[in-house]
Amino acid sequence: MTSKTASYTPSIVRRRGAGQVVLTCVMMLFVLVCLLPFVNVIAISLSSKSAILRGAVSFWPVEFSTKAYEAIFKDSTMFTSLWFTVKITVIYTFIAMVLTILMAFPLSMRRLKGRKIFMLFIVFTMYFSGGTIPIYLNVKQLGMLDTQWSLIIPGLISTFNIIILKNFFDGLPYELNEAAYIDGANDYQILLRIYLPLSFSSLATLALFYAVGKWNSFSDALYYISSRSLQPLQLKLYNLIKGGQSIEVTVQEGSANDLGSSISESIESATIIFATLPILLVYPFVQRYFVAGVTMGAVKG
Repeated sequence: MTSKTASYTPSIVRRRGAGQVVLTCVMMLFVLVCLLPFVNVIAISLSSKSAILRGAVSFWPVEFSTKAYEAIFKDSTMFTSLWFTVKITVIYTFIAMVLTILMAFPLSMRRLKGRKIFMLFIVFTMYFSGGTIPIYLNVKQLGMLDTQWSLIIPGLISTFNIIILKNFFDGLPYELNEAAYIDGANDYQILLRIYLPLSFSSLATLALFYAVGKWNSFSDALYYISSRSLQPLQLKLYNLIKGGQSIEVTVQEGSANDLGSSISESIESATIIFATLPILLVYPFVQRYFVAGVTMGAVKG
């Protein structure tokens, strides 16, 4: 290394160090923007109703109270909705992953004739759909209204996830496929013994996409479900918050005489934590596959 290059090295290091500091500060700012609202919800769920009404709660519980969580744990319907949500999420994710794999694998096979046309039809659905009313009429005519299958079958497969997995399969060495085919393996054996073991990170990522999407959804249940026993947790939370807001409006307008008749904001916040915690506990186990799964499936288009 020349003396001129050596003289520039410390300044380059300093610039890179300053860039890292700025990048770290920006990332910390984004983390705080995402984290502080969640911290505020936790603080409200653990504060007394009087402190919440005074607006004294920010990011730390005021007049610490666990009454909101006690009310939730005493409500058996909460656990019924929780179990039902877990059930439909697991069933939905399993079936959706099977269908996504069975769709993406053939599209990645070069010997499939017309695969570009099939891919065009699949991508077409990302931009155009029948809309809510036709989907509702289909669900009704199939006799799935007010059943758990109305929450599973509509929207069972994601075009975006098919593209991600198909591109991931495209990135695998095609020579492995050809060698197995020459050795007499059929397509199912190639899929089960070669492609799936090599695609674990991408499969875990897509399963997370499907599971989180189904766990957080409530609009489909709002359209198709009328029985209280079939209400998922997110719909129960939606009805709780909506009911609480309607009562608060009547209080402000003078139609109610007792502020205690309104649903406590601490119970709403505690219910949000109750509904969010299960998926947060699952996420760390698949988070390490998340970046690898998405980036490896996005390098080819």
